Amino acid sequence: MGRNKLLLRVEGESLVRRAARRALAAGLEPVVVVLGRDAEDAERELADLALSIVVNAEHEAGIHTSRRAGLAAVPPDRDAAVILLADMPLVTEQMLAALVSRYRESGARLVFSDYAGVSAPPNLYDRSLFAELAELRGEGRVGLLAERLGRDAVTIHWPASALGDLDRPEDYERLLAGSRPPGDAA
Repeated sequence: MGRNKLLLRVEGESLVRRAARRALAAGLEPVVVVLGRDAEDAERELADLALSIVVNAEHEAGIHTSRRAGLAAVPPDRDAAVILLADMPLVTEQMLAALVSRYRESGARLVFSDYAGVSAPPNLYDRSLFAELAELRGEGRVGLLAERLGRDAVTIHWPASALGDLDRPEDYERLLAGSRPPGDAA
């Protein structure tokens, strides 16, 4: 992208604030925000929100380090965690709340999102999966985890139009112009 995506503005707010605000509106608690590059700037965007901030000093080593840092910050009395990426601005609080609801109804250890055949966040992970998740490297591992879990994994299906991943400047420009960014998250 050439700059910190978390600080890009959509509808008057930064992506990091938009994601955190939606997580709070969905009733997720606590909300843990993992920051890396330009952490101080992102922290200013979140200053008035009731959440916890974790700064990942290893963020340049890959997304798995942020996942590990976030999971380590989940209080021990929480049964599960939702992992949401701020560069997916089309995720709504209703989608986040639906993950929690499906988790409670199903008893599954993994509730993952599918956008017309594309697996992408947000996903909900039972605490029993935290150690395994902390060791996974890279992106796109939820499909493999779901296969291994079998019935212990359930899917929530979203329309393809709900998937937007801002990875390139043209994705962001399309979003600002009113058309959806491509759903290329894995």
